[in-house]
Amino acid sequence: MKVIFTSDVKGKGKKGEIKNVSDGYARNYLLKNNLAVEATGGNMKAQQAKDAKKEQEAEEVKKDAEKLKDKLAELEVKLVAKSGDNGRLFGSITSKQIAEELKKSHNIKIDKRKIELDDPIRNLGYTNVPVKLHNEVTGTIRVHVAEK
Repeated sequence: MKVIFTSDVKGKGKKGEIKNVSDGYARNYLLKNNLAVEATGGNMKAQQAKDAKKEQEAEEVKKDAEKLKDKLAELEVKLVAKSGDNGRLFGSITSKQIAEELKKSHNIKIDKRKIELDDPIRNLGYTNVPVKLHNEVTGTIRVHVAEK
């Protein structure tokens, strides 16, 4: 019997998949526990519509990430810190500080975990910091660290 899984079933299938399973397993377990529905014509069309909608939403999220990437390329985040000789900072600039300043000065909210700063910034000057906006979209923020 062909069924469309409505939730993940370990060892059998993931949500949204269409698979052939034995009749008894389908009737006595999957359909009874609302883990799957029978793959009739109407249910197949409904599943295709759900898949198309999900794909369209994913495409919109990617487009929004592309727009944000272009916007971030034009921006500059300016942070002020105390420094000693040779432009070396007493502390360091972290991704959290960059995210807070971006929110405060440009009203763009980005999670600090998406700012891919390998090591904290410890020098004065300009630094290009990569930001992972989407699985396929990575932007850069120009960070200017000035002396206090």
